[in-house]
Amino acid sequence: MIGDFLAAAYPWTKSLHVMSVLAWMAGLFYLPRLFVYHAEQVGQGNDTDQLFQTMEYKLLRVIMNPAMIATWIFGLALVFTPGIVYWGDVWPWTKAAAVLGMTWFHHWLALRRKDFAKGENIRTGRTYRMMNELPTVLMVVIVISVIARPFS
Repeated sequence: MIGDFLAAAYPWTKSLHVMSVLAWMAGLFYLPRLFVYHAEQVGQGNDTDQLFQTMEYKLLRVIMNPAMIATWIFGLALVFTPGIVYWGDVWPWTKAAAVLGMTWFHHWLALRRKDFAKGENIRTGRTYRMMNELPTVLMVVIVISVIARPFS
Protein backbone atom coordinates (compact mmCIF):
# COMPACT_ATOMS: atom_id res chain seq x y z
CA MET A 1 0.00 0.00 0.00
CA ILE A 2 2.64 2.56 1.03
CA GLY A 3 4.93 1.16 -1.66
CA ASP A 4 2.26 1.82 -4.29
CA PHE A 5 1.86 5.40 -3.08
CA LEU A 6 5.63 5.99 -3.09
CA ALA A 7 5.95 4.51 -6.58
CA ALA A 8 3.15 6.75 -7.90
CA ALA A 9 4.67 9.81 -6.20
CA TYR A 10 8.22 9.02 -7.36
CA PRO A 11 8.62 11.85 -9.92
CA TRP A 12 7.32 14.39 -7.41
CA THR A 13 9.40 13.02 -4.57
CA LYS A 14 12.53 13.06 -6.71
CA SER A 15 11.80 16.61 -7.88
CA LEU A 16 11.26 17.85 -4.31
CA HIS A 17 14.41 16.03 -3.18
CA VAL A 18 16.54 17.71 -5.87
CA MET A 19 15.11 21.16 -5.03
CA SER A 20 15.75 20.62 -1.32
CA VAL A 21 19.32 19.50 -2.00
CA LEU A 22 19.96 22.60 -4.12
CA ALA A 23 18.74 24.93 -1.37
CA TRP A 24 20.70 23.05 1.29
CA MET A 25 23.89 23.05 -0.78
CA ALA A 26 23.57 26.79 -1.46
CA GLY A 27 23.57 27.36 2.30
CA LEU A 28 26.42 24.92 2.91
CA PHE A 29 28.51 26.87 0.39
CA TYR A 30 27.51 30.36 1.53
CA LEU A 31 27.54 30.16 5.35
CA PRO A 32 31.25 29.30 5.66
CA ARG A 33 31.99 32.13 3.21
CA LEU A 34 30.11 34.51 5.52
CA PHE A 35 32.21 33.15 8.39
CA VAL A 36 35.41 33.94 6.44
CA TYR A 37 34.43 37.59 6.14
CA HIS A 38 33.08 37.70 9.67
CA ALA A 39 36.31 36.30 11.11
CA GLU A 40 38.66 38.41 8.98
CA GLN A 41 36.98 41.76 8.50
CA VAL A 42 34.34 42.33 11.16
CA GLY A 43 35.13 43.13 14.77
CA GLN A 44 32.99 42.09 17.70
CA GLY A 45 30.14 44.04 19.23
CA ASN A 46 29.66 46.56 16.42
CA ASP A 47 26.83 47.13 13.94
CA THR A 48 28.53 45.05 11.23
CA ASP A 49 28.97 42.17 13.67
CA GLN A 50 25.25 42.30 14.42
CA LEU A 51 24.45 42.41 10.70
CA PHE A 52 26.59 39.33 10.02
CA GLN A 53 25.07 37.50 12.98
CA THR A 54 21.57 38.24 11.64
CA MET A 55 22.49 37.05 8.13
CA GLU A 56 24.14 33.88 9.48
CA TYR A 57 21.23 33.12 11.81
CA LYS A 58 18.58 33.59 9.13
CA LEU A 59 20.51 31.62 6.51
CA LEU A 60 20.84 28.71 8.93
CA ARG A 61 17.39 28.78 10.49
CA VAL A 62 15.19 29.94 7.59
CA ILE A 63 16.90 28.28 4.62
CA MET A 64 19.41 25.61 5.59
CA ASN A 65 17.57 23.82 8.42
CA PRO A 66 14.28 23.42 6.49
CA ALA A 67 16.19 22.43 3.34
CA MET A 68 18.20 19.80 5.23
CA ILE A 69 15.05 18.37 6.82
CA ALA A 70 13.24 18.30 3.47
CA THR A 71 16.27 16.67 1.83
CA TRP A 72 16.24 13.92 4.44
CA ILE A 73 12.44 13.41 4.24
CA PHE A 74 12.32 13.20 0.45
CA GLY A 75 15.57 11.21 0.33
CA LEU A 76 14.21 8.63 2.75
CA ALA A 77 10.97 8.48 0.75
CA LEU A 78 13.09 7.66 -2.31
CA VAL A 79 14.99 5.00 -0.36
CA PHE A 80 11.71 3.33 0.58
CA THR A 81 10.24 3.55 -2.92
CA PRO A 82 10.20 -0.01 -4.30
CA GLY A 83 12.76 -0.72 -7.00
CA ILE A 84 14.79 2.47 -6.59
CA VAL A 85 17.65 1.40 -4.32
CA TYR A 86 19.32 -1.99 -4.31
CA TRP A 87 21.37 -2.18 -1.12
CA GLY A 88 23.54 -4.95 -2.52
CA ASP A 89 25.30 -2.29 -4.63
CA VAL A 90 27.99 -0.09 -3.16
CA TRP A 91 26.68 3.27 -4.47
CA PRO A 92 23.84 3.69 -1.93
CA TRP A 93 26.34 3.22 0.88
CA THR A 94 28.83 5.76 -0.51
CA LYS A 95 25.98 8.22 -1.01
CA ALA A 96 24.67 7.58 2.50
CA ALA A 97 28.13 8.13 4.01
CA ALA A 98 28.50 11.41 2.09
CA VAL A 99 25.02 12.59 3.18
CA LEU A 100 25.93 11.84 6.78
CA GLY A 101 29.10 13.87 6.23
CA MET A 102 27.02 16.78 4.89
CA THR A 103 24.74 16.55 7.89
CA TRP A 104 27.74 16.58 10.25
CA PHE A 105 29.10 19.65 8.42
CA HIS A 106 25.73 21.40 8.73
CA HIS A 107 25.78 20.87 12.49
CA TRP A 108 29.44 21.96 12.70
CA LEU A 109 28.44 25.21 10.97
CA ALA A 110 25.55 25.67 13.41
CA LEU A 111 27.99 25.37 16.32
CA ARG A 112 30.34 27.90 14.71
CA ARG A 113 27.44 30.31 14.31
CA LYS A 114 26.81 30.05 18.03
CA ASP A 115 30.50 30.82 18.63
CA PHE A 116 30.15 34.05 16.66
CA ALA A 117 26.91 34.91 18.50
CA LYS A 118 28.66 34.53 21.87
CA GLY A 119 31.71 36.45 20.66
CA GLU A 120 33.80 33.30 21.12
CA ASN A 121 34.94 32.47 17.59
CA ILE A 122 38.53 31.22 17.73
CA ARG A 123 38.81 30.01 14.14
CA THR A 124 40.49 31.94 11.36
CA GLY A 125 39.17 32.83 7.94
CA ARG A 126 41.63 30.27 6.57
CA THR A 127 39.95 27.51 8.60
CA TYR A 128 36.55 28.45 7.20
CA ARG A 129 37.99 28.61 3.66
CA MET A 130 39.39 25.10 4.01
CA MET A 131 36.17 23.74 5.53
CA ASN A 132 34.24 25.34 2.67
CA GLU A 133 35.75 22.69 0.37
CA LEU A 134 34.15 19.81 2.28
CA PRO A 135 30.64 20.13 0.80
CA THR A 136 32.15 20.21 -2.69
CA VAL A 137 34.01 16.94 -2.10
CA LEU A 138 30.91 15.34 -0.60
CA MET A 139 28.76 16.59 -3.49
CA VAL A 140 31.15 14.99 -5.98
CA VAL A 141 30.92 11.66 -4.13
CA ILE A 142 27.11 11.85 -4.04
CA VAL A 143 26.61 12.81 -7.68
CA ILE A 144 29.07 10.24 -9.01
CA SER A 145 27.64 7.56 -6.73
CA VAL A 146 24.07 8.18 -7.89
CA ILE A 147 24.56 9.01 -11.58
CA ALA A 148 27.65 7.09 -12.73
CA ARG A 149 27.31 4.30 -10.14
CA PRO A 150 30.90 3.19 -10.58
CA PHE A 151 30.59 0.77 -7.67
CA SER A 152 27.58 -1.21 -8.90
